[in-house]
Amino acid sequence: MNDSSPKLWSPGDWNALFGFGTNILVNVLTLTALLRYVLKLPDEIVFGRILPATGLMLFLSTVYYAWLAWQLAKTEGRDTVCALPSGISVPHMFVVVFVIMLPIGAASGDPIKGWEAGLTWVFIQSFVLMAGGFIAPYVKKITPRAALLGALAGVSIAFISMKPALDIYLDPAIGLVCFAILLASWFGGVRYWKGLPAGLVAIAVGSLIAWGGLAFGFSFGGMNLDQLGASFASFGFSVPLPAVGHVFGGFEYLGVILVTAIPFGIYDLVEAMDNVESAEAGGDHFPTTRVITADGVVSLVGCLLGNPFINAVYIGHPGWKAIGGRIGYSAATGVMVLLLTWFGIVAVLMALIPVVAISPILLYIGMLIGAQAFQDTPKAHAPAVVLALVPQVAAWGKLQIDNALGAAGTNAAAVGIDKLAGSGVLYQGLELLGSGAILTSLILAGVTACLIDRNHRRAAGFALAGAVLTFFGFMHSEAIGVGHSPAAALAYLAVAGGLFGLARQPAAAPVAATVATVRVTD
Repeated sequence: MNDSSPKLWSPGDWNALFGFGTNILVNVLTLTALLRYVLKLPDEIVFGRILPATGLMLFLSTVYYAWLAWQLAKTEGRDTVCALPSGISVPHMFVVVFVIMLPIGAASGDPIKGWEAGLTWVFIQSFVLMAGGFIAPYVKKITPRAALLGALAGVSIAFISMKPALDIYLDPAIGLVCFAILLASWFGGVRYWKGLPAGLVAIAVGSLIAWGGLAFGFSFGGMNLDQLGASFASFGFSVPLPAVGHVFGGFEYLGVILVTAIPFGIYDLVEAMDNVESAEAGGDHFPTTRVITADGVVSLVGCLLGNPFINAVYIGHPGWKAIGGRIGYSAATGVMVLLLTWFGIVAVLMALIPVVAISPILLYIGMLIGAQAFQDTPKAHAPAVVLALVPQVAAWGKLQIDNALGAAGTNAAAVGIDKLAGSGVLYQGLELLGSGAILTSLILAGVTACLIDRNHRRAAGFALAGAVLTFFGFMHSEAIGVGHSPAAALAYLAVAGGLFGLARQPAAAPVAATVATVRVTD
């Protein structure tokens, strides 16, 4: 063991701080907008109770992962360890708002009831994570890297990259310019004046374009002087207060909550394993159990203080490491968020910085994660990685259809599944393939990668796991239960039986070291 103390701050931490910090800031601004404008929660609850609890949870998480990175750097005697990024789980942020808090708040006529249901949802998920942390290392040990990273790449493309990419082109005067600033520095090696971090330069330039355009009568980034003035009313000092009564107040909706809390807890479990695998591929090996249980513990602390959002290890470790992030950027981000949420500064930032100036950072992270799935897995496993992307694309497509129909005051059932199919929209297929997408990605890619390696027995094991998960509604179903998708479950079972039969035959040589090249001709 090397006892030399690693550096707590490196020059590259500035880049990572402004990149990761703005990523966290975007998420905090987004959840604040959801709480205020979608759920209609009063500002005294949003700024006085929820945001202070959220800030404390994020502080505990980022400081813990900085400490974990420091321990790893000290043990291995190197200064290249990058802390795992962590924060509010973005997919879960929308799920708990639109699937739990909004319907319950609307049905009860009381948005506080919706908040309480959200707290109970996180309470359940926290225990799923803490229990699951002890089995995750065994799952990670037997799962091909192509399955873990491929599932992660699917999430990054569909749910991390798409919205920022669309935002950029909806407001290209800011979005494209800021994106070019980031690409020139983080890919092209361009250094800005006095070494200013590219993330800070992009935000400053984007804000300058937005407010400068407003001065000349152009509307860029949705800036508004009236909103900016009104935002200063949120200034004040608030600390998180116990919300145990509110947590247990949501238990009256336990039946509704369990339908999504357990499967999404498993989603968190798999996603955390993916992200630990991503960090390991980047050279930093963190203990999976400690990572996942830490997410559960800090989420539970935040929940008991009033935060209805789950904490998660983020994808993006390779990106922050590539631009020089080490240990300090994580802890510094936690301190920043604590100050912003406890002093009521978030509302001012919501009115001051155009979100489109920050969106390119998320797109950059999505690019790196998608690329890593191909770069850090055997070349022969590339088909498995591509297959892992498909369920996430299906989930994203269904979400777009649901949102569009919802905006029109209808839904797929009312329009007619057959009528949609007649128009080329296979809604039922998107629903089946996209439900439990991250688990489906992992199973399909796991089977494929094992078959490429001629490991029929392990491929059969993945197919059997797919049958069990499908039978109990964790895959190919929007609700847990028994036998929701019997045809799919039987199909996986048949595949497993066939593969077990193949496993009894003489083994062929694996092909993991070769690549099948397909040429497309006219």
